[in-house]
Formats: sequence, C-alpha cells, structure tokens
Amino acid sequence: MALQCPKFPLLPPKTSLFPHLSSESAIHSSLSSTSRSISLSRTSSSITSSTPDPTSHLTPKQQTIILTSLSDWRESLRTLYEFKSRPDYQPNPVHYNIVLRTLGLARKWDQLRLLWIDMAKEGVFPTNTTYATLIDVFSKAGMVREALLWLKHMKSRGIVPDEVTMSTVLCALKNLGEFDLAVKYFNNWCQGRHGELDFLELDYGSVDVVNPTSFLLSELFKSGSRAPVSANDKKQGDLPRKLQLVSTYNTLIDLFGKAGRLKEASDTFKAMLDAGVKPDSFTFNTMINICASNRNLDEAEQLFDKMAERGVTPDVITFNVLMTMHGSMGDIKAVLSTYERIRLSGLEPDTVSHRIALRLLCEKQMVRQVEKVINGILDSGSFVDEESIPIITKMYIDLGLIHRANKFLKKHCSGERKISSRNYAAIIDTYGEKGLWKEAEAVFYGEREIGYRRDIVEYNIMIKAYGLGKQCEKAFSLYETMKRCGVWPDECTFNTLIHMFSVCGLPGNARYLLDRMRNNGFKPGWQIYSVLMEGYSKKGAFLEAVEVLDEMNNFGVRANEIVYGLLIDMFAELGKVDESLFYLNLMQENGLEPNKVVLTSLIKGYAKSNLLKEAQEVYLQIERIGSEDGGPDTIASNCMLNLYANLGMITEATHIFDELRRKCKANRSSYTIMINLYETLNMLDKATKIFEEFCKLGLEPDVTLVNEIMVCYVAKGDIRGFVDSLKYMLDNKVFPDDMTYCHVFKALKKAGLSNEMVLQLERSFRARNQYVQNAILASAFSLYGMHKLALDLCKSYLISDSKHDLVLYNVAIRVFGSAGHVSKAMNLFTKMSDEGIEPDAVTYENLLFCYGKAGMAAGVRRIHGLVNEGDIGANESLYKALIDAYRDLGRTDLAESVEREMRFVLFSDDDSDFGATEIEDS
Repeated sequence: MALQCPKFPLLPPKTSLFPHLSSESAIHSSLSSTSRSISLSRTSSSITSSTPDPTSHLTPKQQTIILTSLSDWRESLRTLYEFKSRPDYQPNPVHYNIVLRTLGLARKWDQLRLLWIDMAKEGVFPTNTTYATLIDVFSKAGMVREALLWLKHMKSRGIVPDEVTMSTVLCALKNLGEFDLAVKYFNNWCQGRHGELDFLELDYGSVDVVNPTSFLLSELFKSGSRAPVSANDKKQGDLPRKLQLVSTYNTLIDLFGKAGRLKEASDTFKAMLDAGVKPDSFTFNTMINICASNRNLDEAEQLFDKMAERGVTPDVITFNVLMTMHGSMGDIKAVLSTYERIRLSGLEPDTVSHRIALRLLCEKQMVRQVEKVINGILDSGSFVDEESIPIITKMYIDLGLIHRANKFLKKHCSGERKISSRNYAAIIDTYGEKGLWKEAEAVFYGEREIGYRRDIVEYNIMIKAYGLGKQCEKAFSLYETMKRCGVWPDECTFNTLIHMFSVCGLPGNARYLLDRMRNNGFKPGWQIYSVLMEGYSKKGAFLEAVEVLDEMNNFGVRANEIVYGLLIDMFAELGKVDESLFYLNLMQENGLEPNKVVLTSLIKGYAKSNLLKEAQEVYLQIERIGSEDGGPDTIASNCMLNLYANLGMITEATHIFDELRRKCKANRSSYTIMINLYETLNMLDKATKIFEEFCKLGLEPDVTLVNEIMVCYVAKGDIRGFVDSLKYMLDNKVFPDDMTYCHVFKALKKAGLSNEMVLQLERSFRARNQYVQNAILASAFSLYGMHKLALDLCKSYLISDSKHDLVLYNVAIRVFGSAGHVSKAMNLFTKMSDEGIEPDAVTYENLLFCYGKAGMAAGVRRIHGLVNEGDIGANESLYKALIDAYRDLGRTDLAESVEREMRFVLFSDDDSDFGATEIEDS
C-alpha cells in the first residue's frame, strides 16, 4: 500500500510538543516578569535570605511556559535545575523534553547525555514526545542514521511510536532523500508492524565508537529508565492506525512531492479530505508547489481557488509559490499581478516576495518596474533584502548604467546596514566580470558597519577582479595585505593568483606563488600546472614549460591528456614534430591514449613542416576514432585544408572544404584559406564567390579575410567589389590594418585617381598624420558614389578642434564636390587659405573637378590662366583635370586646345622635370 498523499519546500511540521499551552497567552504575559526575575536573581549578589524566591509560586504548567520561552541552552538548563531544587517539585517529563530539545538544537551533546542520565536517576520515563524530540534534533544535526537508531531504542523499551514520532521519522528520511524507506516505514506503522525495522539496517554494533558523537550515542542507549508496558498498550501497538494530524498529512504530501511521485501526493491529499482532516494553508501551499513544479499550472490555479471554498485563507507563502510558478514560465505580467494581489488580500509582501519579484524583473532588465518595487519596500519602512542587492546591481551594470549602480549601492549598503561578506563578494564579482576593477575596488574598500570582517571569499573575488582587469600588482598587494588582517589565503586564492600571472604573461611570478602555495600546505592540482605551462608556452619559454612537467612528476601529480597535449601543441606550433612525437610517446608510456585534440596538434605540426603523408595518416586516425561524434573537428580539417592549399592541391582542398560546409563546420579560417588558394591560382571569380557566401552566412570576418578578398577584387579590376568589401569591413567593426591601406592605394590608382593624389595620401599615411585614415577611406567611398559615408568620414575630422593639414583639405574638397556640395567645397578652400595653408597642384586639380561639375566656367579659366602664367606648377594630372573640366562645360574646343598645350609643354622637352610620378607599390 502506498499512501496517497502531496510539495512545497516544507519545513518539518510545526507541531507543538505541548498543544495544551498554545492558548496560554495570558499566562505568558503574566510570567514575563517572573522569567526576568529568575535571570536577575542569578546575577545579583545582594539577595538576602528574606528575598522571596520568584519560582516558589509557579505551577508545573507555568514552569513549562518559562522553559519553553528560553532559547539559550545555559538558561534553560539552569532554570530546570532551579525548579528541581524546590522541595515540592515533581519530576516532569515535559520539562526534560523541552530542555533536551534546546540542548540538541545547540548541539551540546555532553550536557544532553548528562540530562538523559539524570532522567533515569529521577525515574522519569521517556515518552513518545521524548523520542520524537531526540530523533528531530539528531537528524537536524546531520546525524540521521543515529537519529533513526532511537527507533530501536524505543522498541527495546516497549514504546510504540505515536503519530508525532512517526511523522518526525518521515521528516528525517525525507530530508535524507530516502523516500522509499520513508514510505515503507509509514506503511508498516499504518499496519501495526512498527517493530519491523530491519529494512532500515539499524545496528548498535555498527556505531563507530572512535567518533565522539557516536560514542555519546552508545552511552545514551545504555541509560534511561524502562517504563512498564501494559498488555493493552502492546495490543494497541499491533493494531492498524489511521492518521489524525494535519501535520502528518503535510509531511507525507511533501515527501511524495519531493520524490516526484505525483499520483501518491494527490491521493494523499484526497485521503486527507475523505478522512475529515481539514487542510491548512501549509497543505495547499505544498500541493500548489507540486503542481507548479511539474508545470500543471491549471491545477495549481484550481487549488488556489479551492482554498477559499474550504475556508482556508492564503498566506504570503501561497502567493510566493504562485509568483515562482509564473516566473518559471516567463510570465512576468502574472508575477507582478500576483505581487499586487498580496496587498489586496490584506497581507504584506515578505522578504521572499520581494526577492522573487526583483530577481525576475532584473532578469528581464525592467528598470522602471524594479525601481517601483524598491520604492514600495522603502515606503513600507523595510530594506531591500541583501540577497537582492547583487542582482539589482548586475542589472544596472549589464545595461551600462554604472553611475546608477554606484548610486544604488551607496544608498542601500551604508555603514549602518549589515550586509554579509558573501553578498559583498557577489557585488564585487559583478563589477569584476565586466572589467570594472576600480568600481569593484571602491566596493571592497567602502564603508562597512563597525566590527565588520571580510571573509576569504570576498578577498578572493577582489583578487579575481584585479586579475580580469590585468592589475597584477594590486592583486599581489592585496594577497600580502589579507594575512596582516588575519585572513589566510586558501587554495582558491593561490589558484586565482597563479592563473592571473600566467595569463598576463608573468609565468615567473606564477611559479613563485606555486612554491608559496605548496609551502602553505596546499597540493596544487594538474589544472594549475597546466595553466603555468601554458603561460610559459605563450612567452616562448619552452624549457621552463618542460620543467613544469618534471616538477609535477616530482610532487606526485600525474599528468593527463591535457597536460601532455599542451606540450605536444606547443612544439607543433613551432613545427618541431620530433619533440611533439617524443611527448606523444611519453604520454602513451604512461597509459594515456591520444584523443582528437592531441592528434589535431600533431596534424598542425606536420602541416607546418609540409609533411603530407604523415598528416594524412593522423587525419585518417581521427576519422576512425571520431566517427561516432562527427569525425575530425574544424581545427583538424583546417590544418589539412591549409596544408593542401600550401601545396597547391586544389582537388583535395576543395573536398575537405565541401565536407566542412556540408557539416556546417566551416569557419572564418576555412573561408580565408580557400580565398587565398583561389587567389594564388588566379581563380578570382571563385574567390569572390566564396566571399559572397561567407557574407550571406553572417559569419564574423577579420581583417585577414577581408584583405585577402581585396587583393582578388583589385586583381580583377572590380573596384566596386573592392569598395563594397571595405564597407563590409567597417560595418562589422573590423579595423583596417596597414595591409588594408596598401590595397586601398592600389585600388585608388586603378580607379583613375591621379598619381599625385594617391602619392600624397600614401606619404601622409606613412607619416602617421592624424585623421589621414579617414581621408583615405573617404576617397575610396567617394569614387563609387557612397557619398554619405564619405562625407561622414570627412566631417569626423573637420569638426575637430585639431589643425588640419593640406592633405585632409584636398580630400574634403574632392569629396564634397563629388557629392554635389560645391559651395561647401569652396568654403573649405577659403578656410584653408584663411589658415595660411598654400594650395598645391592636387588642390587645384580638385577645384577643377568641382568647377566642371558645377558649370563654373570662370573658375576653370582662372586656374587655366594661372597654369599658363606659370603660377602653378603644372603636371599631367592637372592638365587632364583641365581637359575634363572643359568637357564638363561642353567646351570641347578648349579641351582639345589644352590637350595640345599639354603635349607641347610636357613632352617636347627631354630635360623637362615634369612627368607623371609613379607610386611605389607597397
């Protein structure tokens, strides 16, 4: 029989050991002064013999109330013995039970043992309540096995567990996760077979006497009076039982819910109703939570409605469960609605309510609603729960609202507020993860309440934040400081520091800390050694990396595939295949077989050495061992792809590339290799087609890839495609490098821009003049009608306060004129003159371009006159600009005249210094 019953994160049933006292509020009030008098009488040294004893007039019930009100185990124990010192005191098991519970919850096991022995001496027999108390406190102390041994003790004393004791046992087994054992014990109890305990494997002899707590338990079992068991009690103990307490049903429902046995939970709830036991809010909360946890939302809502039908008033926990349910479904609107219903129901949201609402709103980054909830909390006279503070801070930081995050913390983490070090650590980590080490530092060193002590976790998180911000000196300084503050570094401290120094390129410092770590009694794992090894590898300190492996062996740390793989990969990157093979053999000698990662490193080494046959053999080996999980990964395939490309083996390279595309594994490197291969073989159309495919896939480009395709477009003479690829680069926030600008110079020359203009740009770029990169890009975009982009690039430097040079003005005049803004181009020429910058031939060339487009014949004639008079040093580009300007004006006669003039001036005299200036290809 599996009793049918329901889950909410239940606490153990709140059953009072003394239900008859629950209505004694008047007695509690009248005895408060008596309780204080008892405490005062212990500390007063001036009490005379005539002073009346405050305990002399108390009845047993009043004594019980006083003992129940005392939470300190010392006060509780002293008060009991004061009662016992009265000549008229009658030993009372209820009093002993109360003090046993207080001692057990305080984990004062020796005092508990002495009190248990005292019970036996006084002839006070342990009752069901006594055993329920002992089972409860032992299980809460994490000694569930020892707690259950009390059942065997009960059996030896002939005491039959009542419903409260049985429910306590169920709670202990439930919290241990032994759901099947709990159900079996419950079924046995219901059928009167409470004495069948063998399935629990309870054995006094198996108690470890070396363990002090277990020794104490064995001593307890030797003591205790045996109450006489009547034949009637024994007979009743064997009879079937029926549940009567709502708390027992609650425990069962929660038990089945946590075990995932939903049918039994529902059946238990139904059995409870059939038995006439009225469910309380705890019951409904548990059932609602079970339904919500299993996404039975309609049933959960129906149960909520049934609460009102049954006359059970929902409490705050009920609404919290509903909020959690809606939150798990992402229904933030329902969460907020339920949050508002708490107040509409005459209740006040508790800390858990606020925490649920704030967490969900912060996850959705709903700043306005979060601040509304915070204001509501403050208006109610409460504080924002400290668990919510890191979550709210993270929301602000993720949204880039750093100032508001700082302001929020200043308001809610003042010096008077007690925030745990753990939550401060969470706040610091939120800043640190974004690289905001200064803000994290401000929180760490900020004002705290008097007597505050930072724990090791907070120090470790601050060190981590420094590490992410590459602040190695500050991190090490904090490490030195923490010891002076009485906080000793733990294993995590050393791991964080070693990792930080290794990543920041300071493996020597990391090694020093590794020695300190060992000197402090910690044994570093292979992970730390591998981080240090990788740090040396990146610095090119290969001998030191190898020494780390030797050090591991000396300290008894066994290297695994990852450690050997690092060394194999390190030498493979250098093309040192022999060294890679040495560590591969060493790895196999230590019983480790190479995995796909290690074999991929080998392929990398073979590829760098152009060892085709060996690389192919390893690649086939990867295909064999990795056939079940998709074969070689992208890295291995790219290594082979690169090797085939270097050897010009286009058929084999295409085969691997097609396989990568078929499996959707081709990445940026794959496309870059193929584009480079097609460019090398002058298969430019295929190269550009591959690039177009790359763009459609939405993969993230890098500067190397775009540079490769630019070469193809320039070689094809497809300058439009070249400019499009340049725009694609900027749209994807890929910054051009020096090679990119070299390609741009070639493209500008091929597009027809004058040699003088291109040479001027190139010289300015080599001089690293300010804003020249913008001018170069603007020139390229302007040539192919991308006027808005070109104008924006020019405006970016024209609006600056910096002084502009001749090159920047020349480009801007050309760009504005090309975009049809001739008047603005003329204004720039005037501004240039006002700043004392003398125009050169390129300036006049650009002015002619503007005059011709705008139909300004007078301007063209003026420059022509300056050329004829020798005021402007004429060159071929300037004459061609004059010819183009006259043609734009429709004066072909003048254009032909200038053409004859150019031939006469430039080509008639062999000694002439004029001529086209060739631009050196970079």
